[in-house]
Amino acid sequence: MVRLAPEELRRAARDARAAYRSGHVEPTSGVAPGFTQANLVAVPADWAFDLLLFAQRNPQPCPVLDVLEVGQVESALAPGSDARTDLPAYRVFRDGRVVEEVRDATPYWDGLVALLIGCSFTFETPLLEAGIPVRHQELDRNVPMYRTDRACAPAGRLRGDLVVSMRPVPADRVADAVAITGRFPAVHGAPVHVGDPAELGISSLDSPDFGDPPVVRDGEVPVFWACGVTPQAAVLASRPPFAITHAPGHMFVTDVLDREYDTGLPS
Repeated sequence: MVRLAPEELRRAARDARAAYRSGHVEPTSGVAPGFTQANLVAVPADWAFDLLLFAQRNPQPCPVLDVLEVGQVESALAPGSDARTDLPAYRVFRDGRVVEEVRDATPYWDGLVALLIGCSFTFETPLLEAGIPVRHQELDRNVPMYRTDRACAPAGRLRGDLVVSMRPVPADRVADAVAITGRFPAVHGAPVHVGDPAELGISSLDSPDFGDPPVVRDGEVPVFWACGVTPQAAVLASRPPFAITHAPGHMFVTDVLDREYDTGLPS
C-alpha cells in the first residue's frame, strides 16, 4: 500500500490541483516535481468490468493506481481531491468520438466508474536527477505520443492499439534511462522500444497523434514508453456510448511521492 507524502510536503501537489480546479490549463510534465501523476479514464458502470479487465490484461500501458466507484470523486491518493475538476483539461467521448474538451467534467459525471492509471511523468524527476534530459520540459511543450500498430489484448467489448510516449535520450545514456524507468513498473516501467519508430508502425516522429512534435538532436535516440493514453485509443476503437478521460498530457497530480513506486529493481 502506498503512503501519502508528509503533510508539510504536499503543498505543491495541492496547489497544482487547486489551480486546475480554478480553471488554469497546462500540460503537467514538470508540475509538482517528485509527486506521482496519473491518467484518468471514466466509463459508465456497465462498462467498468471491461475497462478493469482491459487494464489487467495490459498492465504496462494501463497500470491501475486507484479505482473510483460510482458516486466517488475523491481519490485515496489525494485527500480532498475531486476527479471531476482537479485535472487541467478533460476529453468527453460519445460513441467513440471526442465531442468536447472541457476544464470541468462535473456536468458530465453521472454513474461513472473511473480509473487512475500510472503516468510516465512520474519517472521524469528521477531521469532529470540522473542528468538525463527531458526535452519536452526543456522546451515547455507537451510530450509527443503516438499510436502504434501493436494490438493490446482485448477485453470484453474493449480493444485497441498500444499508444507510446517518446523522449529522445543521448545514445550513451539509453541504458541508464532503461534501468531508471524499469524501477517504476506502476508507472509504465522500462521502454517498450528503443530506436527506429517504423518498427512500431510510426511513420513520422514529426507528426505525433497527441502532444507536440519532438526535437531530436544529433547523438540522441528515440526511446518509447507505454502510455496511459492507450485507454483513449481503446475508447476510439470500441465506441462505448460515453467516456471521460484526461486530455493527453494533462494529468491528475497526487499526494504520493514518486519514490513510493520505485521498486529499486528493473521491471
